[in-house]
Amino acid sequence: MPLPRFIQIHTLHTYPAALLNRDDAGLAKRLPLGGTVRTRISSQCLKRHWRFPIHASVQASFDDMVDLQKQFPYSIQNLDQPGSFRSREFVQRIQELLLTNGVTPELADIFSATLRDAFKKGLDKLIKEARKPAKKKKGKTDASEVESEDAEDSDDGKMQAILLGVPEYQHLTNICKEVASSISDVTTARLTLLERLKTEKANFEQMPLNCGMESALFGRMVTSDILASRDAAIYVAHAFTVHKQEVENDYFTVVDDLLRDSGETGSAGIFDTELASGLYYGYVVVDVPQLVENLEGIAAKDCFANGTPAERRELAGRVVQHLLHLIATVSPGAKRGSTAPFDWAKFMLVEAGDWQPRSLAGAFHDALLLEDKTNAGTIRQRAVTHMTQEISAMDEAYGAPLARRFLALDAIDVPGAERANLTKLGEWASAIVRQGAC
Repeated sequence: MPLPRFIQIHTLHTYPAALLNRDDAGLAKRLPLGGTVRTRISSQCLKRHWRFPIHASVQASFDDMVDLQKQFPYSIQNLDQPGSFRSREFVQRIQELLLTNGVTPELADIFSATLRDAFKKGLDKLIKEARKPAKKKKGKTDASEVESEDAEDSDDGKMQAILLGVPEYQHLTNICKEVASSISDVTTARLTLLERLKTEKANFEQMPLNCGMESALFGRMVTSDILASRDAAIYVAHAFTVHKQEVENDYFTVVDDLLRDSGETGSAGIFDTELASGLYYGYVVVDVPQLVENLEGIAAKDCFANGTPAERRELAGRVVQHLLHLIATVSPGAKRGSTAPFDWAKFMLVEAGDWQPRSLAGAFHDALLLEDKTNAGTIRQRAVTHMTQEISAMDEAYGAPLARRFLALDAIDVPGAERANLTKLGEWASAIVRQGAC
């Protein structure tokens, strides 16, 4: 039986009168394809909403937002594994924690500047620089002041946002606390911390989930010696409409209620925004061996080896099950209060096998006509028909042995596929990952 090396997920979602994903001008994102402009949803937008399927108030703290996600039974947070978060405030937060724990402001400043450099530069180079005698600046007589200033001079402004696992964040904080308690001479603080970070590099790499679930799923690219890069195990394509773009400028006014008391009925403002409607094709690939490697720390080549017990693929199976529910039921979108852009997948096809992945986007290279002049059904039915025709043609040309399951609202057939509801679809995908066979 073929191995489920790749799990491919194809979906169709319908969103009317929504602004799901905006560009820098505030307009719906576009995609030219087949000589026709389509409406697009970026992969970044999709992944963000899958990470946080329940909308949180902007005033909510990160911890409150994470706790809120656990109300959704298939959220990533409900996998009960270490999480991660993206920010450029890590160093500032660690500095504040050090001050709270009694570390002197001078030492906390040195540590924060050192961490900023360590997140951007190689540790060997920084250690070599730190071992050089400090050059005193005019008017400076205290060596610790010179050390701190040198560290600050190396910071070229605000850090870029990085994705850091909660265990990594906690471990960095503990390292700084331990080094602070061992230092008797602040002039050596920078060098001591850098050398400790270098010795801890192996510890960061030994536990893959130190980087958090989000990094294990969607990857992380870093240039720092402290943190480890992670190859993405889940590949997400930009979703696009299967037909030409349909957009409309929504003209609206804001009425001033209290002006009525003075006899006026005018508005307090006149605005417009772009809204789009469409049937979107989405495509996601799960690289199962890479997922197991990221989650369990075993080599991808050993994922389905005879000596690898099914238990080592248990978490990966749960991830796939959760992911299917997220993709099917979680909607991206801004302007939720005025457009309610929520939809569940009208069609979802899941394929598993050991051949290289291939999208079915080619079925929509030529945009579907919005009007049906051939009596071939609704645009959704015609979209599914185009996908099944693409599958049949690909199967005939390549003969790829893929296991398939699908859910659909319409009475349709998919070549070589069994129909299932979402619950059974998730259970099937999870089971083949654990079993290592389609």
